[in-house]
Amino acid sequence: MDSQSDITHFSPVEHNLRCDLAACYRLVAHFGWDDLIATHISVRIPGEDSFLINPFGMLFDEIRPVDLLKVDLDGNLLNPSKWAVNKAGFVIHSAIHMSRHDVMCAMHLHTEDGVAVSMLEDGLLPLQQLAMLLEGDIAFHEYEGVAFELEERERLVADLGEKNIMFLRNHGTLTVGSSVAEAFTLMYLLEKSCTAQVRAFSMGLPLHAVPEYVVAKVSALRMTEEMNFIEELLWPAMLRKLDRLDPSWKD
Repeated sequence: MDSQSDITHFSPVEHNLRCDLAACYRLVAHFGWDDLIATHISVRIPGEDSFLINPFGMLFDEIRPVDLLKVDLDGNLLNPSKWAVNKAGFVIHSAIHMSRHDVMCAMHLHTEDGVAVSMLEDGLLPLQQLAMLLEGDIAFHEYEGVAFELEERERLVADLGEKNIMFLRNHGTLTVGSSVAEAFTLMYLLEKSCTAQVRAFSMGLPLHAVPEYVVAKVSALRMTEEMNFIEELLWPAMLRKLDRLDPSWKD
């Protein structure tokens, strides 16, 4: 076991964030959204210019709270580890945490359906209920190659703007949220929507459009009290699922 094996020396805030982020990695693996050791999810540490991210080389279903790496915005590793940070992961997540101080968590994935929709000129269409909930909150960032260049950070955050969902063109998906629970939920809605669109297109039959006023009505619902159940109901349910699947996830 490596030198960071004792989680008790972290502050209560960081401890809780580590648990939520580790849970998010495990859930991504559970839902089949992982991509071997690629892609990344991060959490900003409040009051610090640092964030937590996965050790490059660990599978998502291996990650525990104690395994997460703490890195500053210059790329310096702040906790001892035999693992390194994925370079593209640092570029993408440092860009977000440097610029979007309302964001606590950022998720980037390469799922089959998310990548497929990222290749479509029109992106995600509001053809079913979950996609309508995301309408108006989706940005696009052009593919510039593997995200190794720090100069891309400025363009990435400019393209994201104040939105919370982004297609990285010809590459994958990105969601951000004020908590791990919110970023995860947005990604869940996005992934389900992409899968539904890919399946609908695959049938080769005419698609039935929904009137614009109905799309707007459903989109607006996301900001109402009726949808305010993520932190109190949905995320605790996800943690109970992990406890049933493998209670060692939080060791």
